[in-house]
Amino acid sequence: MDTKEKLAGLKDLIQKANYIVFFGGAGVSTESGLPDFRSVDGLYHQKYAFPPEEILSHDFFMARPKEFYQFYKEKLLISGILPNPAHYTLQKLEEEGKLKAIITQNIDGLHQMAGSKAVYELHGSIHRYYCVKHHHRIPEDEIDFSTSIPLCPHCRSLIRPDVVLYQEGLDEGILSESIAHIQNADLLIIGGTSLTVYPAAGLIRYFPHHGNNKLVLINKEEGRLDTECDLVLYGKIGEILSEVVS
Repeated sequence: MDTKEKLAGLKDLIQKANYIVFFGGAGVSTESGLPDFRSVDGLYHQKYAFPPEEILSHDFFMARPKEFYQFYKEKLLISGILPNPAHYTLQKLEEEGKLKAIITQNIDGLHQMAGSKAVYELHGSIHRYYCVKHHHRIPEDEIDFSTSIPLCPHCRSLIRPDVVLYQEGLDEGILSESIAHIQNADLLIIGGTSLTVYPAAGLIRYFPHHGNNKLVLINKEEGRLDTECDLVLYGKIGEILSEVVS
């Protein structure tokens, strides 16, 4: 099947589906200019004073918040990043009532920036913060990132981004809602993820892949799930989705 036939096939699946769920990873955001973590040129393959996996861990954050925030501000708080065609096309599908949920491993908030409402952030968001002592929720615009260690404006204790660090579990509420959507889906589109990050990647097993329920993968390169999918397209997610959603 050539690319033109695959695009026609995806368009047909989307038109016939009543309950689409999109499960996305870093590949959705890289098209907006954000670096990923695990590719050859990703953050995990660059040289730092400490391994990025260690920096982004709970223990490191509590023990060395200054070094944590130095990395966080340099590598994760990147200004000027905007949604790309993938985000806007998914928002359009949601608006049309086709797309019921976006389940994302990304923490950048670009889906919400594009206007999507039903977004389930498995790993949290860099746009939410709270203090570690009293769990005060702190608006992003009230945080002084010019200091080496941002402190809570209410109690002056350490604040942290509402993201899931290594050594921490995923939010049970987000997990259960994500699983429920995957179980109800008749079309599950996986995009921009190698499905190597667990437990997030394990959610795919809840999809009832039988009968008329179809599994689609859109990625830049081959992955472990390719042979299990009904349709696999290689390329940029934004270009592919905008091509088939008019």
